[in-house]
Amino acid sequence: MNGSPSGTLRLENEVVLVDASGKPIGQQDKLTAHRLGQLHLAVSVFVFDGARRLLLQRRAESKYHSGGLWSNTACTHPRPTEPADEAARRCLRDEMGIECALRRAGQLTYRRAVGNGLVEYEYDLLFTGVFEDEPHPDPTEVSDWRWGDAAEARRDADANPAAYSAWFALAFDRLQPAADAST
Repeated sequence: MNGSPSGTLRLENEVVLVDASGKPIGQQDKLTAHRLGQLHLAVSVFVFDGARRLLLQRRAESKYHSGGLWSNTACTHPRPTEPADEAARRCLRDEMGIECALRRAGQLTYRRAVGNGLVEYEYDLLFTGVFEDEPHPDPTEVSDWRWGDAAEARRDADANPAAYSAWFALAFDRLQPAADAST
């Protein structure tokens, strides 16, 4: 990268391609990776409060996929050379306007169609944190948010799957034991 604004934009629009064990094997334009269904690195953040409520976000309608759907607190793709924990903190700050300590809480690999011919095929690193205040989300990223009972949100995702992102229930189920330990 040459440090120019166009070089920075290029990296922001690239995902890290990985093998089945999560080892980086290359980079790809984000939209191309989703069109081709290539396995790539992602991070998903689940933030709880002291009462063990989960902070959910509704993705902005303008998102290139899964717009208007409820999902975990924040999620993103690490940029090339960006450590996953830094990506998790970045997306939490950029999407929800909050900062808190995060810890790794598992991982999963999943493949799901997300509409418009796009496929999420992700090696997803899960993070949890605790936050006790009100978020200040970016309206270009988040159209709504709520604190809610985590188990109730998970049941609602089963009852109303079309209202939730394709990865929410999968990640939540993998995360649950770690989420209990983090609060």
